[in-house]
Amino acid sequence: MRQLVDPYRYGVEREWCWRGWQSRYSFWWPAAVDEKKGRSPVILLHGFGASLRHWRYNLRVLGDYQPTYALDLIGLGAAEKPIAAYGAEFWAAQVHAFWQKIVGQPAVIVGNSIGALIALTCAYRYPQMTAGVVMLSLPDPAVREELIPRAIAPLVSGIEQIFTAPWLLRTLFYTIRRPFIVKRWAQLAYANPNCVDDELLDILLTPAYDRDSDRAFGQIIRAMSRTDFGPSAKTMLKSVPQPLLLIWGRQDRFIPPALSQRFQQAQPRMQVVELDQTGHCPHDEQPDLVNALLLDWLRSHELVRG
Repeated sequence: MRQLVDPYRYGVEREWCWRGWQSRYSFWWPAAVDEKKGRSPVILLHGFGASLRHWRYNLRVLGDYQPTYALDLIGLGAAEKPIAAYGAEFWAAQVHAFWQKIVGQPAVIVGNSIGALIALTCAYRYPQMTAGVVMLSLPDPAVREELIPRAIAPLVSGIEQIFTAPWLLRTLFYTIRRPFIVKRWAQLAYANPNCVDDELLDILLTPAYDRDSDRAFGQIIRAMSRTDFGPSAKTMLKSVPQPLLLIWGRQDRFIPPALSQRFQQAQPRMQVVELDQTGHCPHDEQPDLVNALLLDWLRSHELVRG
């Protein structure tokens, strides 16, 4: 991996073990120890194909105000890549265990893409750990089910089983992990392709060469194709009492931005912010704007001091 000038570019990194599987987390705290008191910690959750290092522009900025953590999800990033029952509930259980062991007080959970679904699932399943939820582009497994007519659902399922066969996904994995393909895929995620720099490619490519990364890729893709990948986002939004913030890039090509209005109808008290000239990863494409939005929102709900 390319050496960085700043050794704490991604915060202070540590190893952590869950259910016998190794993972990695990083953290950054306010300089004065006593300034950590009375502040809700922040936990940052990355999306599919990314890692905790995708929060390269956010962790230390937020961490200057309150304790902030970023976690590699099992099967992704620098975490071990086992055969496991991947899904939003699985990863929410990992985040909950991390919270119990490392954080220990109600936290604001911030997630991007499937990380947003996991953050919401944490608040839904483990309300005691959650002081608030921030979602940057929120997928909803139930939307796919709503869009497929019941009469043809078995046919669609059969086709998906063919195209998610392990041998085919393994072949696909070795094809798409090449740098020029990863770069083109990443540029689809950003409204401004210039944001896809060498550092980002390093972040995305390094985990793809880990041991068993092909196996984890296939398992996660198959899990994401199922309607039981996670609870319905709309159902969870209606039930979660904590403060909610939804941020969406208007140029998101991966998840339709129009979903934000459907989600707001399900939970009218949720604050929704749509950003121009922004794609699927607002925190990395517009970090200054997103960091300011997060800090303002935290202050408005008295979740941060200063």
